[in-house]
Amino acid sequence: QVQVVESGGGLVQPGGSLRLSCVVSGGSFNTMTVIWYRQDLGKRREWVATILASDMTTYSDSVKGRFTSSRDNYKSMAFLEMNRLKPEDTGVYYCVPRTVFGTDTWGQGTQVTVSS
Repeated sequence: QVQVVESGGGLVQPGGSLRLSCVVSGGSFNTMTVIWYRQDLGKRREWVATILASDMTTYSDSVKGRFTSSRDNYKSMAFLEMNRLKPEDTGVYYCVPRTVFGTDTWGQGTQVTVSS
């Protein structure tokens, strides 16, 4: 059974940076797509970024140029480097590994708060 644990969130001032990590266990991580989502209180869940098994990445327009997704298949980990953070980036961030069969696994997420 696939499991995922996110970490790295916290409180940061506007313009600051954070690096989120997630570790995935229980599956063939190197074949998985990893999708990053976020959700703030009272708002819809928002897609942030996707990194394919091939390392190809795509980003939402709201984070393009500021966020970078990467992965380390040897460690079964994925990362989301977030720079030039804005208050509207606040939310719980989820790392969602998707298997080749289309099965998604959700963890508890990690809270990111951007505030002065």
